[in-house]
Amino acid sequence: MVMSSCRHAPATVGGQMQLGASGVVPTAILKGAAAGAAGTTALNATTYLDMVLRGRPASSTPEATVEKVSDVTGVDVPGDREARQGRVSGLGALTGIGAGVGVGALLGGLRAAGLRPGPVTGPLLAGTLAMVAGNAPMAGLGVSNPGHQNQGQ
Repeated sequence: MVMSSCRHAPATVGGQMQLGASGVVPTAILKGAAAGAAGTTALNATTYLDMVLRGRPASSTPEATVEKVSDVTGVDVPGDREARQGRVSGLGALTGIGAGVGVGALLGGLRAAGLRPGPVTGPLLAGTLAMVAGNAPMAGLGVSNPGHQNQGQ
């Protein structure tokens, strides 16, 4: 993707990009975060529907990532066995939500700065960034190997 193919100039007021609390950029970031939340909700709904249709279990990689981060950082997830497992499961789900909302916020900020990908490159960029945000930590920690998929699921 060529960044110079933007169709519009950066968002400005009086010739200057607005970075203040009431400016254009914070609004664009919030709109992007909302779009990221909507995309994450759609992905979650599709995932759960797939689980219902194919009778497959939920992925354990988000929880395994939380466990690995806990081990690497030395920060324990508190609680007895049951409470701790509930917290690890919740944190795993929140990492996916955070990735989706974060990518949306990033893209909203980039849009305010003038990046205007087209109707094909926009979704491809958003999807690629979301996949990297969601999967790179798992791959980097050795929790998953994106090049090797379990075809049995």
